[in-house]
Parts: sequence; structure tokens; C-alpha cells
Amino acid sequence: MTVSDNILQKSERITFALRELFVQSGFTRYRMSKFEEYDLYAKNKEFLISDNVITFTDSSGKLMALKPDVTLSIIKNSKDNYGELKKLYYNENVFRFSKESGEFKEVAQIGVECIGGVDSAAVCDTVKLARESLELLGGDYVLALSDVDIIKTAVCAAASGSEARERLYSAVTLKNRDAVLDIASGEYAEMLVSLLDLRGSVKEVLPKLKEILAPLGSKECKEEFIALLESLSKFDSSDKITVDFSVTGDMNYYNGTVFKGFINGISDTVLSGGRYDNLMKKMGRSSKAVGFAVYTDKLDAASKETDDRDEFVNVAVPKGRLGEKVFDLFRSAGIDAPDMSEASRKLIFQNGKEKIRFFWVKPTDVAKYVERGTADIGIAGKDILLEYEPEVYELADLKTGICRMVAAAPEGYKDDKSRALRVATKFENIARKYYRTGGRDIDVIKLNGSIEVAPILGLSDVIVDIVETGTTLKENNLKVIDEIAPVSARLISNRASYGFKGEKIALIAEKLTVASGDKK
Repeated sequence: MTVSDNILQKSERITFALRELFVQSGFTRYRMSKFEEYDLYAKNKEFLISDNVITFTDSSGKLMALKPDVTLSIIKNSKDNYGELKKLYYNENVFRFSKESGEFKEVAQIGVECIGGVDSAAVCDTVKLARESLELLGGDYVLALSDVDIIKTAVCAAASGSEARERLYSAVTLKNRDAVLDIASGEYAEMLVSLLDLRGSVKEVLPKLKEILAPLGSKECKEEFIALLESLSKFDSSDKITVDFSVTGDMNYYNGTVFKGFINGISDTVLSGGRYDNLMKKMGRSSKAVGFAVYTDKLDAASKETDDRDEFVNVAVPKGRLGEKVFDLFRSAGIDAPDMSEASRKLIFQNGKEKIRFFWVKPTDVAKYVERGTADIGIAGKDILLEYEPEVYELADLKTGICRMVAAAPEGYKDDKSRALRVATKFENIARKYYRTGGRDIDVIKLNGSIEVAPILGLSDVIVDIVETGTTLKENNLKVIDEIAPVSARLISNRASYGFKGEKIALIAEKLTVASGDKK
């Protein structure tokens, strides 16, 4: 056993191995300061994971920031060299806001950037390098590819207006077939759904993909992506490179090929990259660019569970009335755990034959269990998904637990726009986002129950809450003044789990969709 085996963590050992791989592949190390002028991030907020950035004023009075991103700094400090391909690698820590913890975290990254004369060969080489990087990380892995330009072309053809196109693009990212069909129309809507249903290695899906993309004719984006996949099919003998069109990036920044890497046992993306010529243009560069980052800090959090967990699809079911309806739906779909009906205090039940394990959790916790990978799939109300915005796929609307998210006020209420609107709710984020869209200044009052009493006693002007029949509102002399969103139970999936258990999860989603009476 070497000294490094004794002392270094897994992530540190892998970092050294990746550095060696990148150097051998012709990349030169790029070193940088931990600080950057805040103005760089203020102008490119859409490219960042979060708007929150740690700032400070330096000795000369400039507003500076601890780096939340490496790529922006490399672009800023690089010169246009369109005819030459500059290959850089970095090994840096960035400082990002964690939505879950509400605190800033130092995140370890190592990655590569190819800037300048990027062509299809350079993109292919970068994807191959990403695949080799995942191989170094150890364990079972998947590298999922997509093409932003193909998705963008289909989205623009299937929906009219920027708002509808943004919602449609978001629905694709969430793998939300129901939303795609609600927003889009025509052959391009069918094409988008077919792309979301596409699963498997490059070799497996390539013939089917050519058929699906027929409406695009001979568009350049289609030809380039097909050519890339044909090249990768010869390189990837282990079938670890897959096609997944829910892998996307911001349309204003990315173009062409994008990809994400997953490792079995780690609930989040461990590698992310793609081509970003649009970002280069936005920053005043004529060069093209492609690259990826490996999030090495996530490697030490790999699951220590046994192989038994990998054999099962783990399902988080909400306790209470919704959970009972949902489990009845599972039964109707032919998916059951017999001992779940027994009167006991057990919380975990399994169907050994079908390799499905259910466990009861608090409804507001379902999304957390799924996002963190403890559950592969779960059933959560749309209200929970809108409030917490977890990084999950939204696979199906189960058409049960149907209600509405509304704003309500006492009879005869008139809005006094000369002051902030007092809003009582347990859905703080939904309320803020809804009223922010309308430009209304609000004062949110967080309550956990008996929301209806708040305006009656003068604590608030209005409430934002879920309404099923409206009876409780009427009995308290309240009325709906705004419809915010429809709410129902949704089948959600962990994104990494879908990469490894996609066939099983898709089959469950199909059975539940049929059982719910939704034939779409």
C-alpha cells in the first residue's frame, strides 16, 4: 500500500489520476486567482448555478467575488485564436451557494476547456476524454449525451412565443411528457416525446434516432450529432455512452453536444460539459469552445450500500390520504407489496419477485429522498415540486390528489397597491415567484397551518394555499382571487437512478400512467 493510499481520500487520488490523463492528452494547466471582479458574474448570471455570490470590496474599492465558476474566468482572460485549438485544464475550488443547506460551499473541480478552432473532431475527442475520465473514477458509470440545437429546433417549431418555448424546453429537461404534449403540437411535439422515450447505448438507439429526427431533414445540427454518435459507437465497446435528450443546458449559452456523467451510488451529476460557442459570443469572442468539469468532491459520498439496493427500484410513497390513493394506483397497475396492507408500524415493504421496495415518508420529504438518491422514484404533489424545485425528473401526472394552488382573500377585498401586500402561506417560494412575475411587492408571512384564519384576524391581506373543493374558503368568507397552478400527484425520478434503472423505471411509469387513465 502506498503513502497516498494511506493518506489521500478517494477524490484526491482521482484528482491526481485525472491530471495525468489530461497532460497525456495534450492539455496545459491553467492557473488562476480565487477572486474575480463581481461584474463578470453580474453580467452572466444565467450561466451560474445560483445568483448568490460571495462578494467583498478590495483595497482599491472594486467589488470582487470568490469564484463561483471557472469557465467564465478562462474565457475572460483568453484571446481569440479561431485558427488554433488551445487545450487547457484546471484544478480549482469554486464557492457556490447550496440551495439545500442555505449556505455557501467550497466545491472541488477539475476539468478541461478547448478554445479556438473547435470542430466536430475536437468535440468527439472531448466526449471521449470525458468517457475516459469517468472510467478513472471507478465503479459503474454512464455518460449521457444530447444536442441542444436539435432540441431548440424542435421546441421553436412546436411552440409559438418565447414564454411557451421556455416552458417547453423546461419540460424536456424534466423529462415531463405530459407537459410537452400540453404545450406543443404537431409532428415536432411527437418528435420531442419520442426523443424523451429514447433509451440505451449509442449503438442501440442510433437507427431509431435517425427515424425520429427525420422531420429535421438535412439540418446541420442533425447531421453533426449523428456523425458524432457514429464515431463514438466505434470507440465505446463497453456501451457506457448513452443518448438522453433530457440532458440540456441554457439555450442562450450552449449549442450542439452537451453531456453529463453519472456513477452508480452517487445521486448527483459527477461530470458535466458541452459546447458553448454561444457563451463565447456573448462575451465578445469569435472563438468556439467545448469542455467539461468533474466534481471530485462528490466522489467521497459514494453509497456504501450493498448490491441488494441496486437490484431494487426504491419507491418513496407519501404518508396519509394521498399515499393511500397512490398505493391503490400501484395495485391497479399490478405493482404491489402484499405486507403493505397489514396493520403494523412498518415503514418499509418490498416485492421480492418484482424487485420493488416501498417506504412511507412525510409528503414534503418525498422529493428530498428522491433528489438525494435514497429513493429511485417517488410520488410528490406538484405543490412540493413548485415550492422546493428539486433536481429530479417529472415522469408522469398520476391524475390523483387533484387540487389547485390559489391566492384567496376575504369577500369584498380590494388590493391597496400603495403598500406591500401581506401574504400568509406555507408556500413561500411559490408566492414570491408568482407575485414577482406581476411586479407586486409582498410581505410573506410563513404559517404552517390554519392559513385561512390569517386574513380574517388581520394578520394578512391574502393567502396562498391549496384548494380542493373550496368549501373551507366559503365557510370562512374567503374567495379565490387568482389561480396560480393546477396541483396533482406526480411520479418523479432521481436523475442518476434513471441512467442505471431507466428500463425498470420507464416500465413502472407506463403502468401507472395506464392505470391512472391517462392514455397519452
